[in-house]
Amino acid sequence: MPPVLCLLMLFGALWSYGEAMSREEKQKFRNQVVEMFDHAYQNYMDHAYPADELMPLTCRGRVRGLEPSRGDVDDALGKFSLTLIDTLDTLVLLNKTTEFEAAVRRVLSDVRLDNDIVVSVFETNIRVLGGLLGGHSMAMMLKDGGQHMQWYQDELLHMAKDLGLRLLPAFNTSSGLPYPRINLKHGVRGPETRTGTETDTCTACAGTMILEFAALSRFTGDPVFEDHARRALDFLWEKRQRNSNLVGTTINIHSGEWVRRDSGVGAGIDSYYEYLLKAYILLGDDLFLQRFNIHYASIMKYISQPPLLLDVHIHKPLLPARTWMDSLLAFFPGLQVLKGDIRPAIETHEMLYQVTKKHNFLPEAFTTDFRVHWAQHPLRPEFAESTYFLYKATGDPYYLEAGRTILDNLNRFARVPCGFAAMKDVRTGSHEDRMDSFFLAEMFKYLFLLFAEAEDIPFDVEDYVFTTEAHLLPLSLSTAPNASSIPSNKTSDEELDDSNFDWTCPNTRLLFPDPAFPRSLREPIRSAVDKSCPRPAPYREPGMGRPPLRAQDFMANNPEHLELLRRMGVSLIHLKDGRVQLVQHATQAVSAVAAEDGVRFMQEMMELSSQQQKEQLPPRAIQIVSHPFFGRVVLTAGPAQFGTDLSKSTTGVRGFVTVAEPYSGCSEITNAEYVQGHIALLQRGQCMFAEKARNIQRAGAIGGIVIDDNEGSSSDTAPLFQMAGDGRSTDDITLPLLFLFHKEGNILLEALKEYREVEVLLSDKARDRGVGVQEEEEDCQTEATTPTSFEPVSQSQMSTEELDQSAPEEVYPAQEEVSPAVEVIKEEEEKAVDPQAETAQPKEERDSEKMEEPRGDTDSNSQSVDELLADWREDLEAFKQMEKDEL
Repeated sequence: MPPVLCLLMLFGALWSYGEAMSREEKQKFRNQVVEMFDHAYQNYMDHAYPADELMPLTCRGRVRGLEPSRGDVDDALGKFSLTLIDTLDTLVLLNKTTEFEAAVRRVLSDVRLDNDIVVSVFETNIRVLGGLLGGHSMAMMLKDGGQHMQWYQDELLHMAKDLGLRLLPAFNTSSGLPYPRINLKHGVRGPETRTGTETDTCTACAGTMILEFAALSRFTGDPVFEDHARRALDFLWEKRQRNSNLVGTTINIHSGEWVRRDSGVGAGIDSYYEYLLKAYILLGDDLFLQRFNIHYASIMKYISQPPLLLDVHIHKPLLPARTWMDSLLAFFPGLQVLKGDIRPAIETHEMLYQVTKKHNFLPEAFTTDFRVHWAQHPLRPEFAESTYFLYKATGDPYYLEAGRTILDNLNRFARVPCGFAAMKDVRTGSHEDRMDSFFLAEMFKYLFLLFAEAEDIPFDVEDYVFTTEAHLLPLSLSTAPNASSIPSNKTSDEELDDSNFDWTCPNTRLLFPDPAFPRSLREPIRSAVDKSCPRPAPYREPGMGRPPLRAQDFMANNPEHLELLRRMGVSLIHLKDGRVQLVQHATQAVSAVAAEDGVRFMQEMMELSSQQQKEQLPPRAIQIVSHPFFGRVVLTAGPAQFGTDLSKSTTGVRGFVTVAEPYSGCSEITNAEYVQGHIALLQRGQCMFAEKARNIQRAGAIGGIVIDDNEGSSSDTAPLFQMAGDGRSTDDITLPLLFLFHKEGNILLEALKEYREVEVLLSDKARDRGVGVQEEEEDCQTEATTPTSFEPVSQSQMSTEELDQSAPEEVYPAQEEVSPAVEVIKEEEEKAVDPQAETAQPKEERDSEKMEEPRGDTDSNSQSVDELLADWREDLEAFKQMEKDEL
């Protein structure tokens, strides 16, 4: 039997356990998927096209250069109507032939590929080139049917070739690995085109080209594309660690040295493994399967710890590299289904399903005890993908129920009037103004196929392979002439272990001797996730003597405190965002004893920071519940350390908003008759937060929202913080006070301007849309372990000049793609104090072999500064890499 078909025939073996979902129920959910797709697609076309993506909260298109930069995430945007191209083959799969034909005409007439803009080679390949090729495949299929697209003359394929030629210069390196970015108009020319200066790329970025490039070669007959993609794969294979047969996460594109030696199946590596197996399926070349099987054996030996998949070091594969997992690994059970290894696929999927049910969505990263590590969820489709493949392989209706959970959560928590909004924080249900193109390209394909019957699908999906962006490439390409002019770098016989290969189809009766077998695998995992809610380690008082000024008593507006700091050699640096950074210079203290007191004060401040991080108040949610929002817009808000604790309220505080006069709230409220019984809107600055709260409380307000006065600030790009008291007792403050950055506050103010009466719900997390109050779920209190922007450190030997040079690097870490931890802010005259503000530190290069320690298990006072910074840099680097991978 041909091995290409062997892997796919696993899907034909169906069995069921328990009560199957009726055809009527499946049809209902299938229709619901189509309605949700229409809601997302039509809002993109109405409010965003021809922009690359839709901003669903503000109902407009995201145009690169016109919106605040989000860093590497924006490299996917090339002013080429990304979402429309990425959605082409989804339209056909969902039987929207008329819309597909109109979309193709729009692409041909409106889209330009020669824009003077720098884009990600990886993202442009999988989304745009893949989208054009998938669209071409669908157009040819429809044309051959004789009813539709009769006018089509390979126009999408011509655009695909044009784009492929624009990407080719990226491969002009000594290794054959592509540069991570390229200018669509000028190629790679150096700094003047903002390209050609990078030295590193992720393994997935270089190893996820073969499907699209080989398909382009075989469609056009030009071997140059497949040649370059094969050369990159050959180089990565040669650079694998020969003892572990694993690859690292980041590699130098010139020397081939591994920059990051941690290895897993998630961000940075994921689709490299996926494309080895799928290249074998699509192209029929045994070499790809051989390499995949060698890698897979090592993955199962070192990385797989069912149901977990934990990163290890390629040189020390028995040592874990981290204690958390990222959400991109959710694709792996689906890949294991293609491999025919069903048992670990069931186990890992069940773990992911339980985490999903605990948090409504998969957090971007979560710990081995299933706490939130990074709280965002940009509507990723990988879990839905694996759910579909497992249902196809087993026929178990359990996976239909998992699909229904995905549908329900998307509608309850992510649906907004102008589409579906990414989750900024799965704990609170707050939104991000973002709907990535992959949501339309992938999510609705897999959900539709999950609930569809064979007659609902306009073609046989078994005749196609899904790319990592779920674009459809025909398996008939395996019979197209293989015109590659570069000889394959064959795997030597010495490297092969015949026991790794399954050249025959797996016998599903042997895989499942008992129909209840999959359930027996799932039950222990469900119990493990349910019981894994350990409490954070208790705070331990530092064992040193007390300095004259205690860190917990410090107030930045107290002249006596400032004088004490000066005597101890501690100085304050006012930052642009209103925070104050603490720096200690022992040489500037008035005496040796005072210098020692300063060191102790900074150590105590570090300990206080650690305690506050452990006892972190999670972000709160402001949900607009009045017409026409009806709870579908949720804003991330910072909490206060005083007033009503919303986490202890089952209903939150609900009321209409009104602007206080004066807007600062720093004196007696003059429009008390309007504020009474309402939630008052206030502007940050001029006085302490507690003073604002007292003034609106005296006016009869039931709550308050402080809006940042720093124009352009956003929780997307700035760390959220807690509002601290004023040093006095705040027991008299009984109303809730929340903080919004300028961007989120503007959404609320614009709604008030347009609709006059705007009702909001202040709560610990968003309530169910359309119901008003979400049923309380038994859930563990998740703890944010996101890297924060500071750790106070004594700098007893540092000169002022050194401080000025190093401070900016440590004060301004790239936070824009990181789920912000909540920091504590005490405000005075538009200035804020960050008691966790990081003091300047001479930078040391992190040893790439250094392992990250679990954050909750080590007392911060016993950790060195270098360890703290190394942990922070590793988390931040991993998150950045995650955003560079498939979004």
